Amino acid sequence: MKFNKYQWTAIVAGLLSPALYFLIKKEIQRVEQTNAAQKNLRAFLIMIQYSEGTLGKDAYRKLFGGGLFTDFSKHPDIPVTKGSLTSTAAGAYQILYKTWLEMQQKLRLPDFSPSSQDKAAIELIKRRKALEDVLAGKFSQAIEKCRKEWASLPGAGYNQRERSANSLLSVYKIAGGTAIAA
Repeated sequence: MKFNKYQWTAIVAGLLSPALYFLIKKEIQRVEQTNAAQKNLRAFLIMIQYSEGTLGKDAYRKLFGGGLFTDFSKHPDIPVTKGSLTSTAAGAYQILYKTWLEMQQKLRLPDFSPSSQDKAAIELIKRRKALEDVLAGKFSQAIEKCRKEWASLPGAGYNQRERSANSLLSVYKIAGGTAIAA
């Protein structure tokens, strides 16, 4: 490993042993990886919001079909019919009422607040065995694993509008995510 002049100065001055330098460097790398993983997760959540058509200031208040709800104390459980589809999907991630009840019980979520919705969405990603892919920036693999959870993802097959993989990747990158090749 090469040392820059500041690192050499610290080592020579006895402020930093080479072993301590390597420990510090390793910790910095771990923190940087954690930060990158968190950025990828946040970008993936934003991408889901875009895909589901909820992205924006009212994301966490959206009902299926575009209406809004105001009470975050619980999932609204309002069936909305749009075309031939009726759904109870609500919130930033368009979580169905039945799915919400599972997530709420499993995670002991107190309400349907933005924080609770984020936690539920992360658990849904995890349930699809895609969380490691999301954190690592394996975008295509994560999309493939999550497509049965969110009808708007490419290849979901629910006879609803699906977004293109390219548009989703663009949003993900704009949101700060880093995608790596398979």
